[in-house]
Amino acid sequence: MSSKSIHYISLKKFVLVVVILLTTISHAQTTTYNQFWNEYKFTKTINEKWSAELNLAATYSSTESSPNIFEQNTQRSIRGWGHYYLSPRWKLSTFLAYNYNKDVPEIGQFKSPEVRFAVQGIYYFHKTGYTLSTRMRLELRHMRNEDDSYENVLRYRQQIKYLQPLNSKVLRQGVIYAVASDELFIKSGTKVTGQSFFDRNRLNIGAGYLLSDDVQVELTYANEFFPRKDENQIVNAASLTLTFNNLFKNINEKILHRKTTETKED
Repeated sequence: MSSKSIHYISLKKFVLVVVILLTTISHAQTTTYNQFWNEYKFTKTINEKWSAELNLAATYSSTESSPNIFEQNTQRSIRGWGHYYLSPRWKLSTFLAYNYNKDVPEIGQFKSPEVRFAVQGIYYFHKTGYTLSTRMRLELRHMRNEDDSYENVLRYRQQIKYLQPLNSKVLRQGVIYAVASDELFIKSGTKVTGQSFFDRNRLNIGAGYLLSDDVQVELTYANEFFPRKDENQIVNAASLTLTFNNLFKNINEKILHRKTTETKED
């Protein structure tokens, strides 16, 4: 079967699930929160096939009594990645993460530390002037519930992402790019996350800027919809992501270059 056929079948299934999600949304009460997400990514190239990555992130949220998006710090997380570049089109990854979900009764969240393991594959459709990709991720979440016991939650995530440079044909220093994605989450039913099959749908749209070939900043608007039996939830979030590629290597090279230059001048 050709890659185009596989993509068509995967896209058809994804659209079908989204349609099912939309048609099964109940007329329950909806609560809306405004949040701020920030994440710092540090990547390191190991060789032509492998790279490592470290993510540090935090989430802030408004509450029912305050519209301030920084009213409560609701989550902090650390995540370590391993990436394998199977081909120019396939990128395979795995990660281990720790999420500290804080006790925030104002938004209906209880203290729930979580250890998360995942495997992931990204397939890239390289096109002239833009990149389209689809991401498949399977997560095993080991989470503490309200009874202070731990449960295992399986969650599958399917994403479609579009990225287009605006003032160049390639991503490099000084380039601004537009980015948009939609991701569907489905999960197993448990006490800690609820019995619903659909976890959420996440829509992202925004832009990024490459400060250098190894440093980029991305700012997006994210909309998350959580369909629930008794009360649906909507999250509107401003998301800021800073990415540093080979940070310490670049710093060392600059220091060595400066020392070499000073030595020659002396």
